[in-house]
Amino acid sequence: MNILLVCGTGASSGFLAKNIRKAAKDKGIDLSIKARGDAEVEEYIEEIDLLLVGPHLKYMLQDLEKIAEPYEVPVRIVPEELYGSMDGAGIIDMLKEEFKSF
Repeated sequence: MNILLVCGTGASSGFLAKNIRKAAKDKGIDLSIKARGDAEVEEYIEEIDLLLVGPHLKYMLQDLEKIAEPYEVPVRIVPEELYGSMDGAGIIDMLKEEFKSF
């Protein structure tokens, strides 16, 4: 699974992406995750299977869904408590629950 995680500039999402990669490796899950700023979504949308969005960008959800819809890429907001605590394992658990093929 290829995931794009976006925040305002890509800085805080970079730390979370690192934690998600580590948690996925620990659980034997094969995934690729990139962290970028929200302005870069259109550059990567054709390459990804899932778009994760930092909770502070919730106001952009409809715009991001419009970008992702033609590519059938689901868009999900990262829960605030998981983002704030940089809980990579929690994100993996969330994805496993929502996407049974994960």
